[in-house]
Amino acid sequence: MSYCLNPDCSHPQNSSSRQTCATCGAQLLLRDRYRALQALAQGGFGATFLAQDVTLPGEPKCVIKQLRPSATSSEALDMARKLFAREAKTLGKIGSHPQVPRLLDYFEDTEQFYLIQEYINGLTLQQEIKRSGPFSEAGVKQFLSELLPTLQYLHSQQVIHRDIKPANIIRRHEDCKLVLIDFGAVKDQVSQTTSMSEHTALTAFAVGTPGFAPPEQLAMRPVYASDVYALGVTCIYLLTGKSPKDLDYNSSTGEMLWQNKVQISDRFREVLQKMLEGAVRHRYQSPNDVLTALELEPYMDSLANSMAAQPSAVHKPRLPRMVKQATSTTAPVTTATSTYGNSAAQSRAQMADAIRARRANLTEVPNKLKQSASVTSAPSAIGQKPKVAPPRKLDADNLVLSYIKGRRDFASYDLSSLDLQRVDLSEVNFRAAKLDRTNFFKCILSGNDFSHANLKRTNFRETILTKAYFHSADLEGADFRGANLSYADLSDANLRNVNLCGANLTGAKVSDEQLAHAKVNWMTVRPNGKRGWL
Repeated sequence: MSYCLNPDCSHPQNSSSRQTCATCGAQLLLRDRYRALQALAQGGFGATFLAQDVTLPGEPKCVIKQLRPSATSSEALDMARKLFAREAKTLGKIGSHPQVPRLLDYFEDTEQFYLIQEYINGLTLQQEIKRSGPFSEAGVKQFLSELLPTLQYLHSQQVIHRDIKPANIIRRHEDCKLVLIDFGAVKDQVSQTTSMSEHTALTAFAVGTPGFAPPEQLAMRPVYASDVYALGVTCIYLLTGKSPKDLDYNSSTGEMLWQNKVQISDRFREVLQKMLEGAVRHRYQSPNDVLTALELEPYMDSLANSMAAQPSAVHKPRLPRMVKQATSTTAPVTTATSTYGNSAAQSRAQMADAIRARRANLTEVPNKLKQSASVTSAPSAIGQKPKVAPPRKLDADNLVLSYIKGRRDFASYDLSSLDLQRVDLSEVNFRAAKLDRTNFFKCILSGNDFSHANLKRTNFRETILTKAYFHSADLEGADFRGANLSYADLSDANLRNVNLCGANLTGAKVSDEQLAHAKVNWMTVRPNGKRGWL
């Protein structure tokens, strides 16, 4: 299939063998290189097409963005060229980030302006929600932990996106990372000043999506905090599955009424509320501010109580001797806050961690200390068994937060019945952990160690479990429908009543005897790569 790029063509679809459009006669091969395959989106200022580069081996896919000036006078075209060159320069500058599409080419052809960008294969978050329903609180927090640094990078390059929304965020199929797309509304903060003569039909309009854009942006005065607001609205969409137009608004203030639509913690509610403040001065000013708030969120109550009870401890909290030794010999964990060099936030986070460790009886000290503490003492008499501490517990929010901060060892933890859907917990040690009835729906768990773990009736539907290790795990009644278990090790695992319908077991280490106890169907891909029961 070839698609004609002439905006006035009445029948743009053509066969792939044609060189010119059968309807209007326009050339179908742009710059003798790019062949449009289908239209992806169209708007008042241009259109986007899926295309392929026929000059490269394999004819890889790319995206053509066609910018169409709304006026055809020489002055308007000259202004369009300036704006086009500025946008191309900006996209070229930010395209080095791994979660932003790369700019491959840009040029003008017959008074049409074209950007060629990297094609991101995957579903948008809007498509994900429509297919699978809303995110959990833990899923939204991880979404923020991944997208906020990307947004901080854009702002460090003096760029405001101005159109952040679920439809402009794609989960890349290859690595499941979130990619921010559609920089057609991008604003270069360096070039904010505009003379009155430049207020033509090309510049005098508010850019953004109604409901996601804050008041100052709709008034054509976007600031960095405008992207924070749009990201907050996106969080509400992920939590509720409802577009802003489907929610009620306060008739007096114009504020979105979303609080009664979500089931989240009070602290996270406060963070979202501040992201959604209509007045810029009351809103978080940068993605870094939101990262700081999320970093402190689980510890704020204990931190406030400690400060109220012991004001003298604010300057230098006193720690148990074992914690002092552990913190002095252990390298500090790199957090999202420290990544952006906020020393004050670092100090607050370190103090909060210290107070939490003291109040939680050393539950967050390094692994070696925790392992040694699990056995209370040596046997006092021959034949007497050592006393073993009960399995440590974490809730979903603290598990995800610990992962974001760099922790990967949760061996022997009690994580039963947690709701962890749609989060990335890859390369984690869950050896001998209690994970029965835990919800891992659509999670990324590649390379995880689940050996000897209790995984009875655990939900692994549509989960990525490539190269996961399940040796001797109890998986009775677990649900793996649509899961990717390619090259996973299931040797000696209990697969009684396990649902493997539609699962991909290519290259997996599992015996026919084990599979005989599981449920499979014609969509199940067996270890040999063939579908079906045989």
